[in-house]
Amino acid sequence: MQIHQFYDEGLAHASYAIISKQQVVLIDPARNPQPYLDFAREYDAQIIAIIETHPHADFVSSHLELHQVTGAPIYISRLLRAAYPNRSFDTDVLIQCGSVSFRAIDTPGHSPDSLCVLLLDESGKPNAVFTGDTLFVGDVGRPDLREDAGKNPEKAIEFAKALYHSLHQQLAKLPSGVIVYPAHGPGSLCGKNMGSELQSTIGREFRENYALQPMTAAEFVALTLKEQPFVPRYFAYDVALNEKGAPPFQASIDAVRIVDDVPLAVKDIVIDGRPQAQFKAGHYPGAINIPDGTKFETWLGSVVAPEESFYLCAGDPEALAILLEKSAKIGYESKICSAVITCGGPVVSAGFDPDTFKHASGDYTIVDIRNPGEKTGHGGGGFSGSIPIPLYELRERVGEIPTDKPIVVHCAGGYRSAIGASIVAGIVKSVPVFDMGTHIQHLSTIS
Repeated sequence: MQIHQFYDEGLAHASYAIISKQQVVLIDPARNPQPYLDFAREYDAQIIAIIETHPHADFVSSHLELHQVTGAPIYISRLLRAAYPNRSFDTDVLIQCGSVSFRAIDTPGHSPDSLCVLLLDESGKPNAVFTGDTLFVGDVGRPDLREDAGKNPEKAIEFAKALYHSLHQQLAKLPSGVIVYPAHGPGSLCGKNMGSELQSTIGREFRENYALQPMTAAEFVALTLKEQPFVPRYFAYDVALNEKGAPPFQASIDAVRIVDDVPLAVKDIVIDGRPQAQFKAGHYPGAINIPDGTKFETWLGSVVAPEESFYLCAGDPEALAILLEKSAKIGYESKICSAVITCGGPVVSAGFDPDTFKHASGDYTIVDIRNPGEKTGHGGGGFSGSIPIPLYELRERVGEIPTDKPIVVHCAGGYRSAIGASIVAGIVKSVPVFDMGTHIQHLSTIS
């Protein structure tokens, strides 16, 4: 028996293939089915089952496409409102895979239809548990994502209580040596304090995980609901798409029309994924620069709402192919009006002069687009008197920024400020808008 972990750095997502005697079970597969098909082909094995621990919010799964290609059944919680062919994976159902087997553990909390998947060895003893978004290394799943719980405190409390029960009445009863394989690692917005490792054990988590220390249910609820990260715009859309089942990955990408130019009068959003320097040298009026990077998907789905359409720009065919695949990982390929390879434009970004700013910072309006949980003020990379507007709220709140002085946008390291400055500059025309970029490291002690 072998457990293979597939890990997507961009979305901090872990999926799994478990193989025994030329049979494979997949758990929480990502949007692109090809790596799983290649894995089975490499071992001359057959995919016999696809298990979803819950309908994911932060990525689109390929479970339906894999079912259509391989014929393998999809196993889900009986509580999941799925529109695709499936089999109920209840606690009395045993999935046999070669010499090992899988049993479901009902673990509602992160979502009402969450389950964990227990792997039993040849003798029927627990070997590993695939915990989905219920338990991570160093953290637990957030209970404020599903059913509008983020806007409904009573619902969030209900889910947090259910999560407490799932952890302490279900997972805590497993042997301490059982290996924990979560669906996410550090950087995922499905938790707030994940460790850097991608596997653990039940014993270690109940010894070291801050959320699993001895406490009452009420204390757990207060702890888990405190200071959760923001919820990107695309999360609810992805849940609905996963409950329905996404269309085939490559065919959806191939359906995107590629053109040589974008009409300058276009009213749709233009997302320019080129590096910051290329964007600043010339871009379309009103374009938003989300440079390709490890968090392109997250910020695309945070800045652009799923009901909006957009043009997607890249600098060359290879870069465009990457951006299209990343857009498809969150189901946004269907939102692209056209993809564009030629991205130059008449608008040149205002150049930021750190020396001028350093000696006359009071002559600028400074906008801090970091998240509320990040440090502000001296020593925390901030500036006295700056206007705090998180990047994920910036498009709606640009009107709050005074326009009597030139505007400088900053974040913690320079990536988000490129996005934020392009958003502000696309709306504010009366004064220059500057991206502080990486200069924040040297200027943040200025009063």
